[in-house]
Amino acid sequence: MYLASITQFGVLATLLLAIAKPFGRGIRHPELQLRFLNGSSQVKPSYDYVIVGAGTAGLTLADRLTTEGNSTVLIIENGKIVDSPRIDQVYTGGAAMGPTWSYRINSIPQANLRNRSTAVLAGNLVGGSSAINAMMTVRGTTEDYDRWGNFFGSNSSWSWSGMLPYLKKALNFAPPDPVVAQSVNITYDTSFWGNSSSVYAGWPYFQWPGLATQMEAFKDIPGVEFPPDSGAGRAGVYWFPTFMDPKRVQRSYARTGHFDGINRTNHDVVTESHVINILLEDGAATGVVFRHNIGNATTLTTVKANREVILSAGAIHSPQILQRSGIGPSKLLESAGINTTVDLPGVGQNFQDHPMMFMSITLANFTASPNPMDMFRNQNFSDWAQEVWRANKTGPYSMGIGNAAAWLGMPVIAPDRFEDIAAKLESQDHAAQLPPGTDPTVIAGYSAQMKDMAASIRSSNTAFYNHVLTGAGSSGTLVDLHPLSRGTVNINTTDPFNTEPIVDYRALTNPVDLDIMIEMLRFTKRYFFETRLREFGPRQVQPPSYVEEPEDLAGFLAENLSPSEYHPSGTCAMMPRELGGVVDQRLRVYGVNRLRVVDASIMPTLPGANTCQTVYAIAEKAADLIIADA
Repeated sequence: MYLASITQFGVLATLLLAIAKPFGRGIRHPELQLRFLNGSSQVKPSYDYVIVGAGTAGLTLADRLTTEGNSTVLIIENGKIVDSPRIDQVYTGGAAMGPTWSYRINSIPQANLRNRSTAVLAGNLVGGSSAINAMMTVRGTTEDYDRWGNFFGSNSSWSWSGMLPYLKKALNFAPPDPVVAQSVNITYDTSFWGNSSSVYAGWPYFQWPGLATQMEAFKDIPGVEFPPDSGAGRAGVYWFPTFMDPKRVQRSYARTGHFDGINRTNHDVVTESHVINILLEDGAATGVVFRHNIGNATTLTTVKANREVILSAGAIHSPQILQRSGIGPSKLLESAGINTTVDLPGVGQNFQDHPMMFMSITLANFTASPNPMDMFRNQNFSDWAQEVWRANKTGPYSMGIGNAAAWLGMPVIAPDRFEDIAAKLESQDHAAQLPPGTDPTVIAGYSAQMKDMAASIRSSNTAFYNHVLTGAGSSGTLVDLHPLSRGTVNINTTDPFNTEPIVDYRALTNPVDLDIMIEMLRFTKRYFFETRLREFGPRQVQPPSYVEEPEDLAGFLAENLSPSEYHPSGTCAMMPRELGGVVDQRLRVYGVNRLRVVDASIMPTLPGANTCQTVYAIAEKAADLIIADA
């Protein structure tokens, strides 16, 4: 078996020391040099552009709009500037996740998940969710992006060919260390990447040797492809990089790439400031009102936008701000006592996230690599891992959540059932899958999406199944990349200006989601029990092996499924207005001049991938659109 001999600490240590690199020692974040405002009193009366949200999209936009010095920009951010080793560190990937730097929001109880409520994680700091995510640097397939443009017709620039230049522009690709790449057969193709950005797609200086065996096992399954690079726009099994600065071996995110070190007098940022609403005059956005809190004192400030207001507050708060400004479903606004300026029924609807479930299958005799957890429990290994990290920032502590995964379509994971599942989706009454009273335009948009999803279920190049490989010879989290259920994010009508929005995932309200997830569980079992991995004694732990029937698996999902992988999107969808869209192809809000939305909320459907790389590309494309329209 490939690399099966690397089971002793000494051999592994020799391998790691051979690939150790000396750079990255003692490097600190540069001093903040841009114009950071200490309070609302320093905010100028007006700017050309007012951007709401200093997250992944907002910081990218502000950087691009101020580069030439011809425009002034103010970014208003609810959170703070945060320096923490938990954000910087790469090891474990998700050390910064949790409530510390996120909004404190919980979904309403989910009827199909035993009335469980779920934490809604969205970054609440400069850098946004790019500062706390798992750093998985993945993009969708060609079909994922072509799908967006197809809602407008065949000539849209929102397509794979239209997005690829911005996906490349958004990141600076650093190839993996050659020795590490050779040790586990990492493949990559630099033609799918750029090298001009200050946001990095890098690689750790270590991979668990057992990953090679786990990757090879997919060759035993008919139809599985192995694209040459994660950026190729193809579903399959492949290696992907990490949002990591390869020299510092630290998280690379919107703050480090588009904020730190900027020194421009036309670029202002004010933090701990909460936007209340958008100012509207004669059908145009003219500025915003925001609340700044210092201790027990609260200041309300109005700032004008000479050219545009741009919402980059994310899929949870961008629709909230629109609704509080009188832009949204009129019935909802009326119930909250807000005058409707623009009846735009799609605002806050079409809410999507990636559901995830945990399946536990272990390989009792996996000798291709020591179990990572066992290795860290071994004091000798732990001492060595810490030593090489302190000396050269290499070894296991340079790893995030992982760099190898399967991203597979339904014909691969369910060859005998995908056609029946697609037909079931086509035959649905789509209106019945949405909340009662849903506007006809939103229903029309959902029907258009489901027609496309039925075709995608029949395609091998729309990935529905995601399984990140651990190197430990065990399964873990499985992700449904294209959920069919749609939720809502709406203002709290009893107190719309002082409370968080009401978030409802409406998990599993479309029953076809259950059909797909059950096939995901079954496929994972096939992967462990019907490929070369069976040589290592697979044992199913969760769900118990006797849980086989669809109704029993559905019960398991109801008790264990999370409706969120922390990828909220879709609530200000870029679709035609007659399909419930909120923004057009230039990301302009329908019915309002000088107002755009630029963040994950504009995605009409989720890409079959983590959303961060796509959000960077949306912001890069939006910057060009805004500059062209100026």
